[in-house]
Amino acid sequence: MDALDKKIAASGTRKSYDKDAFLFLAEEDARGFYYVISGEVRIFRMDDSGREVEIVRLRPGEFFGEAIAFASGKFPAFARAARDTEVFFFERPAILKSVQTDPAVAEFFLMLLANKCILLNERIETLNLRTVRQRLAQYLLAHCSAAERSCDVNLTIKKSDLAKHLGTISETLSRTFRKIERDGLIEVRGRSIRVLDSNRLRKELSR
Repeated sequence: MDALDKKIAASGTRKSYDKDAFLFLAEEDARGFYYVISGEVRIFRMDDSGREVEIVRLRPGEFFGEAIAFASGKFPAFARAARDTEVFFFERPAILKSVQTDPAVAEFFLMLLANKCILLNERIETLNLRTVRQRLAQYLLAHCSAAERSCDVNLTIKKSDLAKHLGTISETLSRTFRKIERDGLIEVRGRSIRVLDSNRLRKELSR
């Protein structure tokens, strides 16, 4: 941990959450934001029937909630520990004070927010310009090491929720899985997806 990391960590409070404990609730005032030290955090919303719709899972090394906290907004979703989890919690007033007095801290959070904006723009571009087949290929490849010819991807969300994440419907996603499997690129075993040839699957993105 370098000097800047230590300085930022010193601004946070270490907190522990047991599995299934809530870090925050939807519509709760965002008094600060979080950094995952260990464990895993699920971010999800509830649909009209009360069913959980998972948005993302956050793992060690990831910040979350910072944009909402800096904007003094309300969290739009729930955050729950998927396993025993430790985080740093950063209260907004303390971080704002550090940002105002230390240019290095200000630059760090500016880059953090800028990188998240870039990722969001890339996701919007993917949804607008790529086919469902390409979106699915990109999703699977993101869970494989670039050096691996083949790999296993274990889906942490339901396929219906994956369909929403990819901007499509369940029926279209199921057909796409079947077509890619028939083409010999993957094997589907429930929520376990075996990528048989990552190089061939990567070529799908340039079509």
